[in-house]
Amino acid sequence: MLILQIIVLLAFIFIGVRLGGIGIGYAGGVGVLVLGLVCGMTPGAIPWDVILIIMSVIAAISAMQLAGGLDYLVQIAENILRSNPKHINYLAPIVTYVLTIFAGTGHTAFSMIPVIVEVAKEQGIKPVCPLSIAVVSSQIAITASPVSAAVIYMTGVLEPFGWSYPTLLGIWIVTTFAGCMVTAFVMTLIQNMDLNSDPVYKDRLAKGLVKAPQGATHREISASAKKSVWIFLVGVIAVVLYASAISPAVGIVSPVIVGRDAAIMGIMLTIGTLITVMCKIKVDEVASCSVFKSGMVACVCVLGVAWLGNTFVAGHTKEITEFSSTTVAQNPALLAVIFFFAAMLLYSQAATAKAITPAVVTALGITAANPGDSYMLVATFAAVSALFVLPTYPTLLGAVQMDDTGTTRIGKFVFNHAFFLPGVLAIVFSVVFGFAACAVF
Repeated sequence: MLILQIIVLLAFIFIGVRLGGIGIGYAGGVGVLVLGLVCGMTPGAIPWDVILIIMSVIAAISAMQLAGGLDYLVQIAENILRSNPKHINYLAPIVTYVLTIFAGTGHTAFSMIPVIVEVAKEQGIKPVCPLSIAVVSSQIAITASPVSAAVIYMTGVLEPFGWSYPTLLGIWIVTTFAGCMVTAFVMTLIQNMDLNSDPVYKDRLAKGLVKAPQGATHREISASAKKSVWIFLVGVIAVVLYASAISPAVGIVSPVIVGRDAAIMGIMLTIGTLITVMCKIKVDEVASCSVFKSGMVACVCVLGVAWLGNTFVAGHTKEITEFSSTTVAQNPALLAVIFFFAAMLLYSQAATAKAITPAVVTALGITAANPGDSYMLVATFAAVSALFVLPTYPTLLGAVQMDDTGTTRIGKFVFNHAFFLPGVLAIVFSVVFGFAACAVF
C-alpha cells in the first residue's frame, strides 16, 4: 500500500507538472481524491493560512501595479542595470532579490527578464548568465521576505523556541543574499559569457530570429505611481515592526490580541484600500492585472499540491518522525536535503515548510523547554526554495521564452537546464552560511 501511495503521489505531481501552470493545482486535487478513495488515506489539512496570506499580499501588489507602481520600480531597476552593465551578473540577482524581498513574491522577476536580456545583448554577454542567477535569486529571496507566506509561517513556528522575529529575519536576509552573491561570483568564473561564441545564438541570428537591442525604455511615471510604491513600502515596514513587537522574545505588545497572520492580511488589505483611495485607481480593474492573475494561479497551485503533500505526509508522520530522529539528529545538514526534495515536488516554499516542519519538530523533540535542535530549521530554511529543479516554474519558463538569443534553454534530460547549477549552489551556500550564523547566535 505504501508503494501504491508513493506512486499516486508522484504520478499526480508529474501530471501537474506536465499540465503546467494552474494544472499543478488541478492535478493535486485529483491526487487527494485518489489517495482517499483508493488508498484509504485521510485528506490532510488545507493550508488556508498560506493561501490567504498570498491572496492578501497579491491583492495589495495588484493595486500598486494598477497605479503604475511596478513600472516605477522596473524603471529604477533598469537604471541600476544600465548604470554598470558590465557587472550585470551581480546587479541582476541583486535587483530581483530586492524586488522579491519587497513584494513577497518571485513573480516580480517577470518584469525584469526582458531588461536583463536587453542589457546582456548590448554587452555581448550571454543572457543566460545573468538570467539564471537572477531567477534563482528571486526564488531564494522568498525565504527572507518579511511579507512572504513561508517566512511568516516559519517565524511563527520558531518564535516559541526562543528565536525572535528580527533575529530570524536578519539571519535569513544576510545568509540568502550572501549565498546568491557567492553563486554569482562562482558562475561568472566558470561560465563562458561570450554571446558570439554560442552556436544556437549564431544560428538564430543568421535566421533573423534575434531582435536588435532597443536601448533604454522610457516610461511615463505618474505621481500616483510613486505614491503607490511609498504606500506599499510603509505597509511592509509596518508588517516588520508589528511582527517584531509581538514576538515573544521582544514582547513589546502583550497580550497579543491580533495575531501575526491576521495583522499581515489586514495590513496588506489596508495598503490596497489606501492605494485605491489616494491613487484613484479603478478597483474593478485590479482583477485584470498580471500580478493578480499569477497570484491567484499560485493560490490554486498551493491548494492542490500542498493539500496532496499534506495528505501523504500526515499519513506517514510516524515513519517520517523515525527517519528524522535518527538521521537528521546525527547529521543536521540532511534536513536541507529533505527540504530540497520536498520543495522540488510540492512547488511552494510555504507549502514545503508547512508539510515538513511539524514532523521534524516532533521527531527531534524540540519544545519551548528544549529548543536545542531548532537551529537546524533556521539554518536549512533556504532549502525550501528548490522550485527550480523541474524546469516548469513560471519565471524559469518566462526566462527561456523571453531570451530570443536561445542561450537560456532546457536540455534533453529535463534536469540539465540553465537554472539547476546556480540554484543548487545558491542553496548550498545559503545553508552553509545559515549554520555559521546560527553558531554565532
